[in-house]
Amino acid sequence: MKIKITGGDVKVEAELNDSNTAEQIYNSLPLSSRASTWGDEIYFDIPVKCKEENSREEVEIGDLGYWLQGSCFCIFFGKTPASTSDKPRAASPVNVFGKISSGIEKLKQIADRDAIIVEKI
Repeated sequence: MKIKITGGDVKVEAELNDSNTAEQIYNSLPLSSRASTWGDEIYFDIPVKCKEENSREEVEIGDLGYWLQGSCFCIFFGKTPASTSDKPRAASPVNVFGKISSGIEKLKQIADRDAIIVEKI
């Protein structure tokens, strides 16, 4: 399952894993929202309710996570305010459901309140 994420002039591609979270999000596409940033994390509300699925706080650069507490789609591309190392760390546990496959370096260009569109490829 491949997706495209567009924020302003930035376009990145990602591949979803075989989790139930990934399937639920993929089946809800296309989605549009407004970006929020938290360090080197972009997150936005989505109309999907997923259950806990191997959730964790420490993630890898490029990971896509579903934030259980806020029903949000999260894109991790560097350190966050909760990081204790060079790795991104979520504010609270997320279900990792995919990974950015191209364009990760462009994500810093997406700002708070930029329109975000997530589509199937």
